[in-house]
Amino acid sequence: MQDDHPIKAHRIRRLLKLAKILRIESNRSAYGMIDSNVHSAIPIFESCIMPRKNLFLLHTSAALVPMFAELCKTRLPGVRVSNMVDDSLIQDMIAHGCLQPRTVRRVTQWVAAAEDAGADYILATCSSIGKAVETAATISGVPVMRIDRPMAEMAVQMGERVGVIATLQTTLEPTSELVQRCADKAGKEIKLTSLLCQGAFEALMSGDAAKHDAMVTAALRELMSEVNVIVLAQASMARVVDSLPVADKRVPILASPRLAMDLLAKVL
Repeated sequence: MQDDHPIKAHRIRRLLKLAKILRIESNRSAYGMIDSNVHSAIPIFESCIMPRKNLFLLHTSAALVPMFAELCKTRLPGVRVSNMVDDSLIQDMIAHGCLQPRTVRRVTQWVAAAEDAGADYILATCSSIGKAVETAATISGVPVMRIDRPMAEMAVQMGERVGVIATLQTTLEPTSELVQRCADKAGKEIKLTSLLCQGAFEALMSGDAAKHDAMVTAALRELMSEVNVIVLAQASMARVVDSLPVADKRVPILASPRLAMDLLAKVL
């Protein structure tokens, strides 16, 4: 397909080369001083040449938006981020105990809407709808990723005894199944141990974050004696790991948000 953009490919290469020269020269002035005017203009100059990528995040809870906003700010500073929130998706999962065809259909509609809005990449931040996200990815014209895939792949690489912990049964099963599929694909035999923190999700939804965190912490300590790597099935559990004393982290504990952001930083 012919490129009708006014700046042709060869001109873009020349402009990028000029930007690189400007960066070098801005650090070569006498006595190591940097010309702040030139230096501050370079990012603006580069952004005019290479448009920012658009990342769309699909959430099933508004509570996740601030956490991902901070992660994107620190790990994807040059990416434009848009959020889509539909908590009815997870409500349907909880009500029926499994993924319903109508939920899959709505996930594909959200993905299509993001693509129509100019998304370069779409990340679904809820593990419960992972299978629906995979279905949507097969008909999308842009990459679509479920948040727990990088985590599952890393867990398989790190150990033979993998623990999966969740506060919802509807999340525990999809993530456990994904870990097993990743192991099968890698040709690796693993022992999978799944643990449900019964009541923790309800505590969090009622506003008792302290109770949620205490229940998850207790479950983590229990699971550490049985496995050599732990997977957190829900993004909302990630902050619990950050609050654990170093002595309590006897095995690696993987959380999906940061691992997903690290992957996106490489592809966007």
